[in-house]
Amino acid sequence: MPDSLAFSTALILGLLGATHCVGMCGGIAASVSMNQTKASRGFWLILTYNIGRISSYAIAGALIGLIGHQLSSAGATIVLRTLAGLLLIAMGCYVAQWWQLLTHLERAGGFLWRYLRPLAARFLPADTLPRALALGALWGWLPCGLVYSTLLWSSAAGHWFDSALLMVGFGIGTLPAMLTTGLLAQQMRLLMQRQGIRRGAGIMIILFGIYTLPLGALAGSL
Repeated sequence: MPDSLAFSTALILGLLGATHCVGMCGGIAASVSMNQTKASRGFWLILTYNIGRISSYAIAGALIGLIGHQLSSAGATIVLRTLAGLLLIAMGCYVAQWWQLLTHLERAGGFLWRYLRPLAARFLPADTLPRALALGALWGWLPCGLVYSTLLWSSAAGHWFDSALLMVGFGIGTLPAMLTTGLLAQQMRLLMQRQGIRRGAGIMIILFGIYTLPLGALAGSL
């Protein structure tokens, strides 16, 4: 099991990434609950969609955790944590709209998405719980720099199950923004586009990236 600090970090990364999540997934999340005559039905559809999305994060975490476990030597762990820290710093700059390097990473991750997107489109409109679940499970593989950064960070957990749990924590952290986006789409978009909110979230992610860097180990190896 990951320690409570690591899981809390995963939750906070999800919360801080809200500005990015709303931009990446807000439209599809809003469409899931749109045109529902009952607010309660819209809520359950958007919640089910997000359960599917977080399940995909857990699967991706387990897969990269297996790779991380195979590369669990001290040197490899330092490399993984260094890459994860640098990606988180880049992600913070991206969220704050200071540096858009991660757009290139997201484009590179679009290979698998080219095949999954037409499949995901078959579940629209997601007007039943099974369709919402399937749509979320596929949409969880949308190329996303924040998810990639967190995945790489979770790979250093030492075990595939721990990596999967950290990604679940990250996904839970994104829930407040995604649930609110689904039900109050326009209001949430306007809030998350405020420059102060984006910059504040970006700075916090940058600090997490610096914290992730194994600076002590790197200094000792010089």
